[in-house]
Amino acid sequence: MSEEVSVRRIGANEAVACVEALADVLIDCVEGGASVSFMLPLPRDKALAFWRGVAEGVVRNERVLLIAETREGEILGTVQLITAQPDNQPHRADIAKMLVSRKARRRGIAQQLMVAVDAVAREEGKTVLVLDTVTGGDAERLYERAGWQRAGTVPKYALMPDGEFCATTFYYKHL
Repeated sequence: MSEEVSVRRIGANEAVACVEALADVLIDCVEGGASVSFMLPLPRDKALAFWRGVAEGVVRNERVLLIAETREGEILGTVQLITAQPDNQPHRADIAKMLVSRKARRRGIAQQLMVAVDAVAREEGKTVLVLDTVTGGDAERLYERAGWQRAGTVPKYALMPDGEFCATTFYYKHL
């Protein structure tokens, strides 16, 4: 049940310490077909390098990292708020890498992550959020239920992990 899972923001030192577990979540999601910027097969060293870069972004206050974890400390999901934006967009942030391990899906964890990232965005003074997702995927329903507005779709925007083209739908939300 989702009440056994808590979502929290982690700081720079903890982000570095979580790199291995976050790499596990990323690899699992890509192996499950998630189009999240990586192709199959996703080598572990590449996933680790990605998360080390995210941790560096947390250190530089360019992004916020949230994790969903069990009482025992197992990381089941994550989402990022990218706060580093151009000078003329200090009010905006991007949502990135909303990931939930396949074994933990359909338990409300993604919804918990989205509620938490909204709260963090407000704390950070952000009033416009933007994200993109695979057109027709399960995440679209999640985002629309959470109050996100569809801005538009770009055909053949990205590739699925197996190399097939996929359309991407862009969303925004005013807080």
